Amino acid sequence: MKSGDGFILSEYVIEMLGITKSFPGVIANDNITLQLKNGEIHALSGENGAGKSTLMSILFGLQKAEKGEIRKNGEVISIRSPKDAAFHGIGMVHQNFMLVENFTVLENIILGAENTSYGFLDKKAARNKILSLSKKYGLNVNPDAKAESLPVSMQQRIEILKMLYRENEIMIIDEPTSVLTPKETERLLETMKSFCREGKSILFITHRLDEIFAVADRVTVLRKGKVVGTLNVKDTDKATLSRMMVGHPLEHKAKKEKQKCSDVILQIEGLCVPSQLHKEKLAVKNVSLTLHSGEILCVAGVEGNGQSELAGSIAGLNKVTGGSIRLLGQDVTRMSIRGRNRFLSHIPEDRKRYGLVTDFPLMYNLVLQRYREKEFQHLGFMKKDKIKSYAEKLIEGFDIRSAEGSGTLTGNMSGGNQQRAVIARELDRNKPLIIAVNPTHGLDVGATEFIHRELIKKRDEGHAVLLFSLELDEVMSLADRILVINSGELVGEFTPESTTVREIGLYMAGGHNDE
Repeated sequence: MKSGDGFILSEYVIEMLGITKSFPGVIANDNITLQLKNGEIHALSGENGAGKSTLMSILFGLQKAEKGEIRKNGEVISIRSPKDAAFHGIGMVHQNFMLVENFTVLENIILGAENTSYGFLDKKAARNKILSLSKKYGLNVNPDAKAESLPVSMQQRIEILKMLYRENEIMIIDEPTSVLTPKETERLLETMKSFCREGKSILFITHRLDEIFAVADRVTVLRKGKVVGTLNVKDTDKATLSRMMVGHPLEHKAKKEKQKCSDVILQIEGLCVPSQLHKEKLAVKNVSLTLHSGEILCVAGVEGNGQSELAGSIAGLNKVTGGSIRLLGQDVTRMSIRGRNRFLSHIPEDRKRYGLVTDFPLMYNLVLQRYREKEFQHLGFMKKDKIKSYAEKLIEGFDIRSAEGSGTLTGNMSGGNQQRAVIARELDRNKPLIIAVNPTHGLDVGATEFIHRELIKKRDEGHAVLLFSLELDEVMSLADRILVINSGELVGEFTPESTTVREIGLYMAGGHNDE
């Protein structure tokens, strides 16, 4: 269509037409067409490994397509690097954080977009802009904190602020809420809608159906590298989208039978753990709890209220300054991580920092705690064939998708498939205690359903599961008992049958059900 001045006008601000991208052994994007309208939020959804992040990496200049073209406002454009993307007003919030860990928050945000005054970096102006954006959108950060010292949720805030700082008109947002609390998520979704009212356009990668229906105008579903369909959100429903994503109907409520608890597996008394951010303060204050075999005990709380330090102290990652931890009656308070691994499996909060060696092939990551066993080594030499065979069993059993199977470099896998690898390794180790910290973080609806079933199966086999989760629906679905943590203290104990999501949310926020 042409305007009165003869210029070409397009309904779409961005078009990706016939995009094809392959890696060794897999076609990640197979002739994909995606069109983003001016001022809309367009959700991009599908299973882990469906090709969503690859497609967005092509739009942002991190990958190069083998076929197809990109248009902006009807004109063909060339994007060979993130610098080209920035020139065309395209910004991206990455699921896997793109931060320099030994840089401050301020330095990370302005990196590549530095303003100077008379040849000097104008940090004062940058600081004022960051603080203003932080306050406006509720993404409170300390500009002087080092990125490496921050928890996952705070690192995600930096990624969001990086894009806001650059004032991009086209925003690619890749799973931004996966490490945010429900309240933070609600605030961010409202912020996204306000961006569109200001004239921006958003491509929103998410697995979460509630988020799609909360903010998206249209949704495109990918499966195995192909477009399954593009729908107006108002004209569809959750069951239809779920079926499009995974190819079959899903059960959204975990099924579990009433279970009798027996032996005490974990006993914590008066535990005190310093904060990771402020060593002089306690993140965990005089916490006591008991966990039995055949039980899923969930610790629910708003991010930053001591969950990370509590989970880390049990696994041996965090120093304890008071109290005791007993596993199967044995005091492990001062025991090494390797010593504790005899008793527990640990699905950590940050899979890249604590769960995987991303420069290792997948097969070696799947035996990280077991490579010393006779099955996998002899006289100090690894049995590569045995390791590969074992890895392929887990890959098939947990549907871990990667371009080159067990030999794939783990860092080249999608975030969701990295998470599946950690879960597969830890659950298969068959230990009495399973510590699971946000285990479905970054997983699609099908994988989430599968992991829920696996955790319930472990519980029914007599294992004790200590679940830390920000997802209240997950808490209510899986837990036999719920402990709420606020400011490092346990402030309430419930069962799913005796409480509601609202009541749990009030206690998480420091309120009371009478308020």
